Amino acid sequence: FDLSCRYQRRSINHLRLLVCEIFNKSTTQPTSLSKMFSSASRSLTRLARTARPNANLGAVRYLNVHEYISMELFQAHGIKTPNCKVADTPEEAEKLFLNELNTPGTPIKDVVIKAQVLSGGRGLGTFKNGFQGGVHMCTKPGMAKDFAEKMLGEELVTKQAPNGIVCNKVLLMERMYMRSEMYLSILMDRASQGPLMVVSPRGGTSIEDVAASNPEVIFTLPISLKEGLTDEACTTMATNLGLEPGSEAHSKAMTLMKNLYKMFIDCDCTQVEVNPLAETPDGDIVVCDAKVNFDDNAEFRQKDIFARRDTTQEDAREVAASEYDLNYIGLDGNIGCMVNGAGLAMSTMDIIQLKGGSPANFLDVGGGASETQVQKAFEILNADPKVEAILVNIFGGIMRCDVIATGIINAAKELGVSKPIVIRLQGTNVEEAKEMIQNCGFKMIVAEDLEDAATKAVGVADIANQAAKIQVGVTFN
Repeated sequence: FDLSCRYQRRSINHLRLLVCEIFNKSTTQPTSLSKMFSSASRSLTRLARTARPNANLGAVRYLNVHEYISMELFQAHGIKTPNCKVADTPEEAEKLFLNELNTPGTPIKDVVIKAQVLSGGRGLGTFKNGFQGGVHMCTKPGMAKDFAEKMLGEELVTKQAPNGIVCNKVLLMERMYMRSEMYLSILMDRASQGPLMVVSPRGGTSIEDVAASNPEVIFTLPISLKEGLTDEACTTMATNLGLEPGSEAHSKAMTLMKNLYKMFIDCDCTQVEVNPLAETPDGDIVVCDAKVNFDDNAEFRQKDIFARRDTTQEDAREVAASEYDLNYIGLDGNIGCMVNGAGLAMSTMDIIQLKGGSPANFLDVGGGASETQVQKAFEILNADPKVEAILVNIFGGIMRCDVIATGIINAAKELGVSKPIVIRLQGTNVEEAKEMIQNCGFKMIVAEDLEDAATKAVGVADIANQAAKIQVGVTFN
């Protein structure tokens, strides 16, 4: 399973205990080792099927695009959406409101204006300038410009984005009058190893809340990649939405499901979530709001979609790391980690916490990193203002220890060393690497094993933290 995602700690502990069990048993029953590895394989398979990314930290594997881009994709695939336009300035927003979403000389129609930030809960969010809410109704001239002025260029704080995300665009959308609000999504599902359709007649609210209070009104249907989405499946799921079989709305919902599934496959989506899916008074079925994610591995054949990635909505450290093919995830601690291998990286983060510290990141340089990649990784850690100590933990197999040492030393020469560095190296060319570090002219703390490295990293980070609190400079010699 994808170790670059942040799995819940119970999953990591399960893996660690499993490995310990294998090696403990192998010392007393060597003949049963192959059986134990077979058991381990089955357990890891079960773990892969049940593990889920930590929702509090967020997933990092899939491209997420703005709502207005999702709407454009829906329209291109024959899926009905409200009439909507995107604006970059308050003046453009007002012009679209008066001349595109309304007809001059006729009564003003209500228009919804939405902040375009990659976060859920925009309507309940608060901008850092004090303006409440990222979703508002424009009912008369001047309101679109006024709302846009308060949103554009400002950071919106939501439950999903507590540090705030800048709003660079606003979406203006015609107001929809709904007879009913429903929920519809298609996502890749580990358990069924394929697409899964999820529907509910109760849309327009958090589907997690619905699942907790009324799980009986949520319906799921695995979709065979061989057979695709069948008419029978569409009929069943349209009925589960609460639509009357044989009605015009029921028929339109079935057509929308087929078009949505085609888009899901053609665009290499990992998730298409529509909430709400609206039934209008005249029987239309319309996508009013949606979230669409795409598989990063499909970038080579979805170039047009990936070209619209908005890096201003992402962690700048993760953006910089991705440019050098580094697996980086920013966290909230103060000990920067540079490790080769996702499993070793997670173990390193675990032992830092066991020693009373807190990791600032997950950073896997991989098995074939170049000196340039290692240097860039060190630069990212060194530039992070939250990082008060850097722990380098390398087990050199394919990755040579001397390459790691060269990259770190080159970065230190260019940037200087202002933060304590703890290094633990084992494996290929380790003696050459240690000699290079010893003679490089920079003071780095060398550890003999991972436990020693974690203890030293937590210790020096604590010293640096205490010194910063009382505004005292400290150097490590």
